[in-house]
Amino acid sequence: MILKPARLLLAMSALVALPALAQNAATVNGKAIPQAKVDQLVKQVVAQGRATDSPQLREMIKKDLIGREVLIQEADKQNIGNRADVKAAIDNARQSIIINAMLADYVKKNPVKDADIKAEYDKYKAQVGDKEYHARHILVDKEEDAKAIIAKLKGGAKFEELAKQSKDGSAQNGGDLDWASPANYVPEFSKAMVALQKGAITETPVKSQYGYHVIKLEDVRAAKVPPLEEVKQQVAEQLQQRQVAQYRESLVKKAKVQ
Repeated sequence: MILKPARLLLAMSALVALPALAQNAATVNGKAIPQAKVDQLVKQVVAQGRATDSPQLREMIKKDLIGREVLIQEADKQNIGNRADVKAAIDNARQSIIINAMLADYVKKNPVKDADIKAEYDKYKAQVGDKEYHARHILVDKEEDAKAIIAKLKGGAKFEELAKQSKDGSAQNGGDLDWASPANYVPEFSKAMVALQKGAITETPVKSQYGYHVIKLEDVRAAKVPPLEEVKQQVAEQLQQRQVAQYRESLVKKAKVQ
């Protein structure tokens, strides 16, 4: 059968329209949602490890985009986008997106070096030391109260019972501070704690910025520091955050602020 010119033209135009339609995931009130937008969001979700690429995921994202398009069209009808508070929120969001993208580029161009990670790890090990201490303490505001507690302990009172009057959060656990490095505590506390023998209690109150401490040393053991391989990523992230903070501060210092 030979098509008439009019029918042939119609058939050809339909064929030309097919690729354009295929590029759109859907249309909402005449507004197209590009298939590329669906593909981009699928890629982001998969990259974040939240799901695998599947027809179900694609359909869910497509429905979400359709719903968002319906809502934004209605919001445009109500002229929501021209409200002062909405404009301010959009401007803040725009700034955040651009700043985050710039800082991400900075991190890529300035990766943390293995030597820096090793140096930071060694510094941490030196601070932690080779021993961990299991201590209890009672914290009060007045020196005379701390002295009274020490006297009661010498008279046979139980440390756990007297610790209930401590103003520290450990009071509920009998003053138990669990295992920790001396570096975790303020210098006055650490110095008094490491000077104690196992099972001993401070003879005099230990003053710090928080008040007066009565300390009991339960036990001492070798410090358990995880190997570098286990914490390398964590150390790298900390160094990256420090780098970004320093970069930001350097830009602020260069800026002319009046």
